[in-house]
Amino acid sequence: MQCIVATPERTVLDRPAEFVALTLYDGEIGIAPARAPMIGRLGVGEMRVVDQGRTERYYVEGGFVEVLNDVVTVLTRRAVAAAEIDEEVAAEQLSAARAKKAATAEQVEIRDRAIVQARAQLRVRRRANN
Repeated sequence: MQCIVATPERTVLDRPAEFVALTLYDGEIGIAPARAPMIGRLGVGEMRVVDQGRTERYYVEGGFVEVLNDVVTVLTRRAVAAAEIDEEVAAEQLSAARAKKAATAEQVEIRDRAIVQARAQLRVRRRANN
């Protein structure tokens, strides 16, 4: 099957894959060839692309996935290869997000989203290192 990952700025990935795992809004999904068509809402987290025994990891930040005719199309705000994530910067972002004061429900939501995003980036980077 083919895996295509696109952001508003560019196509991040367009290559064959034997298996794709994605973080959805409400859990994780694994996609293998000949999967039934589907559309899903992405969450914030890891995307794994497996081909010829090699696993590539990416941080993906929201969007949608469509599976149709052995093509997995991921449309996301942001997709970053695990190797490109700076662990120190992500750790600093997490600390800054945790330190943010939040007096309103909107501020709490913004702070919590920043914490989730920084944690996910750290998790993707650390899993790639192991």
